[in-house]
Amino acid sequence: MKPRYGILVWFLFTGFYLQAESIRVLIAGDMQVSLQHPEGVSLPLSHVSSVIIALDQDTRFFRGVSLELTVPQTFLPHRGSLAIALYADLDTIPEPGIADVAGRQISFEPVPNKIQTVYQIPLKTAHGLRTTPYVSVPTGIIPPSSFPILFRLMPVIKGLSAEIEAMVFQLQVKPILTNEGAVRIRFRYPEQLPGRPFILLIDDVLIERHLEEQLLREGEHHLVILSDDYRNESRRFLVERGKILELTIALQDPTPLIIFEAPENARIYFDNEPVDHTAGPYPVEPGSHEVKFEMSDYSIIRPLQVQKGKTYKVALTVDVTISESE
Repeated sequence: MKPRYGILVWFLFTGFYLQAESIRVLIAGDMQVSLQHPEGVSLPLSHVSSVIIALDQDTRFFRGVSLELTVPQTFLPHRGSLAIALYADLDTIPEPGIADVAGRQISFEPVPNKIQTVYQIPLKTAHGLRTTPYVSVPTGIIPPSSFPILFRLMPVIKGLSAEIEAMVFQLQVKPILTNEGAVRIRFRYPEQLPGRPFILLIDDVLIERHLEEQLLREGEHHLVILSDDYRNESRRFLVERGKILELTIALQDPTPLIIFEAPENARIYFDNEPVDHTAGPYPVEPGSHEVKFEMSDYSIIRPLQVQKGKTYKVALTVDVTISESE
């Protein structure tokens, strides 16, 4: 027997909004859309269940919300018996159970005759979401200020069968993220040089507020620090979609350093002063210098031009050359 159809007004996601209306609903629970759960959250529903869908406070990486309703295979012969309604701008956030709530209906349509139905709700302009044979996207925007919203599953015909009343429907809700993330940079200053000025560039763009989070497209980025008081820095970092990268940069004293490498029995002199090359980097002043290596009766002298903020490696290597002649 074919199901009986009532008069059905269908204006899902057309941008046509009604005035607030009061309804009595059975609240199955609430669902939070957040960056902490990009894979989404799900909740089982009955044929008369409703659910509250709320957004996390941080929505800057959200371009929309995806609602995916999964119906049991046994529901397909009962097409037209249930409908989906969405309400925004609720007057109250009801607790689980039977509740009276007023809200602005933003959509209404019969449950489609397929196992899975996906709705993508845009939260901002230039969202880039498109309607396809598998996804429905509204023409209007539902801003984060209109959340929480109410998702309602409801009968639209009388005399539902016991089979429908026993069915379990599954609703999954998850964020639709932009292709952006952020980086939060913290700086550690040398104890002897606190708070000196420097220039910060990210992808060759001057960043004036160093301590503020920087919103960036996902992918690799290039950071440069230029300063007369600290060593220049150049590094790459990776920003992931919807995530905040915590990056700590230890600013370095710009005093030039020299790392000496030589055999253990070598003697090293820097500007005629002996150097313990096992003691680690050797700080020097910028300018012209001279390095001398001595091993037994052998010695070698090399000039060295040192610049501020640079590190130099000066190595003495001993090599053996073998040649063959006829």
